[in-house]
Amino acid sequence: MKICIYGAGAIGGYLGVRLCQAGADVSFVARGAHLAAMRENGVKLIMGEEEIVAHPRCTDDPAELGPQDYVIIGLKAHSVPGVVDAIQPLLGKDTAIVTAVNGIPYWYFYKNGGEFEGRSLETVDPGAVQWNGFGPERAIGCVVYPATEVVAPGVIQHVYGDKFSLGEPDGSQSERVKALSAMMEKGGLRAPVLDRIRDEIWLKLWGNLCFNPISALTHGTLEQICGDAETRAVAKAMMLEAKEIGDRLGVHFRVDVERRINGAAAVGAHKTSMLQDLERGRPMEIDALLAVVQEMGRMVGVPTPTMDVVLALVRQRGEIAGCYTRPKQESEAVEAAAPAPAVAAQ
Repeated sequence: MKICIYGAGAIGGYLGVRLCQAGADVSFVARGAHLAAMRENGVKLIMGEEEIVAHPRCTDDPAELGPQDYVIIGLKAHSVPGVVDAIQPLLGKDTAIVTAVNGIPYWYFYKNGGEFEGRSLETVDPGAVQWNGFGPERAIGCVVYPATEVVAPGVIQHVYGDKFSLGEPDGSQSERVKALSAMMEKGGLRAPVLDRIRDEIWLKLWGNLCFNPISALTHGTLEQICGDAETRAVAKAMMLEAKEIGDRLGVHFRVDVERRINGAAAVGAHKTSMLQDLERGRPMEIDALLAVVQEMGRMVGVPTPTMDVVLALVRQRGEIAGCYTRPKQESEAVEAAAPAPAVAAQ
């Protein structure tokens, strides 16, 4: 089984090492110092007291690798549209693309049924470049739960978790998804194949869409956001708006909003990924976690007043920090709505 991890950072590197242990033919696409270290020394995975070193093929040129059975995309969601062309050499006739990214994936309305069947989402797939360049038929959904960190070039620290939920867009138990699940489980991971992968996507997104931007605005940890009555109320309002959107789209939420918030609080003094990105000057995943939910709300006619305010604030926070670029159509709308500059009195 040939598997390419495209974007072998913290999560991709962790997953790739475990797949190497399972006996898969694994290759990494990475860049910079991380790539150089992996080429020279292999990939070191630290799991508690255990250290595992794997030696997958590592490159910054996908054309060196040829067609794969699976391409697992481990990039941040906003980076994926920009690499669609680069991934083409990895795609054979039957290559599956596993979207191990946060938020709503590009294929969401493929084989979902209903009035939005076949529709792409501009906020996560501008110009439908993924839909047209990959094809939704290649997609396998993947919801990522582990927490990992690149602590030095070529060195990945596992913090917690080992679950990667998988699912076909049409809910089928296909041979390709079952084979991938079996290989991941052979490597010591939990990889259940779900018949309603969109429900799992929303369950994770439900927390990410509120806790991430609130933390970027307040610099609060999950414990602080959930423990403060006012910020907890903002998070709850955003989640209830999102739930109404999900309900309109046929999503089943298996826990209620209070339980979901309490689950986040139980994680403790944890900084969300968006806050970590802001602090480190890295691009923030605002569109895939929040703007796309606003877009879906417009589609189904659900008002999102709390989300609208938080999105406006966190977008500006990201822009000022140099960690976010507003989508072109949003920039044009903001410019059109801006008042004319005042003319000074003579």
